[in-house]
Amino acid sequence: MSPLVKRISILSALIAFAAATPAAAAEFKLSSPTVKQGAKLPDSLVFNGFGCTGGNISPDLSWTNPPAGTKSFAITVYDPDAPTGSGWWHWVVFNIPAEITHIDAGTLPAGAVESRGDFGKPGFGGACPPPGSKPHHYIFTVYAEKLDKLPIDPDASGALAGYFINQNSLGKASITALYNR
Repeated sequence: MSPLVKRISILSALIAFAAATPAAAAEFKLSSPTVKQGAKLPDSLVFNGFGCTGGNISPDLSWTNPPAGTKSFAITVYDPDAPTGSGWWHWVVFNIPAEITHIDAGTLPAGAVESRGDFGKPGFGGACPPPGSKPHHYIFTVYAEKLDKLPIDPDASGALAGYFINQNSLGKASITALYNR
C-alpha cells in the first residue's frame, strides 16, 4: 500500500469515527445582565443595612444546557472572603422547577424556596463587606438537581442547605463578581 493510499485510508477512518461519535454536550452556563465575571457588582446588588446602602435586589439570572436528568434547580450566592472563618451565605434558593431557566431581578418562580442566609432571614442579602477590605468574591451558582424537591427546611442554614444541594447536584455553573467598599 502506497503512503498516499495509507493516509487516505486513515483519514477516511477518522472521518467515519467522528461522524459516528455524538457531539460533546454543550456546557451548562449561567449568565446575567447585572453580574459579570470578574466585574464589580452594581449598587442594586449591595445590601441595604450594616452600613451599606444599596438596592438589595436579587439579580436577573439565566442558565442554559443543564445536564440530562435535571429535575429542579438551586441557586446560591456565597462570599468565601467574609471575615467569619466560614464565609457568608448571601442567598440560598432551591426547588426551582426544572422548566425554569430564567429569573427576573427581585422575583422567584412559584414553588421555589428561599432558606435563611447569614443575615439571619430568608431572601437575598446583597454584598456588604467591611469598609476598607480587599475586594470580596461573590460566587453566584446555579445547580442542576436530581430531585424535584430537596429535603431542606426553609429555616436551614446556608451550610446545611449547601450540603443537600451539593449531594444532589448533577452539575453547576457559576459567575464570580467582586465588591469592596
